[in-house]
Amino acid sequence: MRVRVLYFGVLKDLFGHDHVEMELAEGSSVADLLTLHRGLIATSVWDALAVAVNQEYSRAGDLLKDGDEVALLPPVSGGVEG
Repeated sequence: MRVRVLYFGVLKDLFGHDHVEMELAEGSSVADLLTLHRGLIATSVWDALAVAVNQEYSRAGDLLKDGDEVALLPPVSGGVEG
């Protein structure tokens, strides 16, 4: 199956682009997708990541379907004091 993965925040910088189309095995879960990504780039961001599938927050055990859009949302911080 094919899914579209959107990268936000620091992940966009680390991967060098804002999205990718990925081929996954039928029955793959959010956790499977994250495991594949952990193998691509080593960063502590994976431990605090939020994931949304088709614009709805999801859990690691949620199964993906062909055509899903998966957003990887790292934690954000900062702002301006003032």
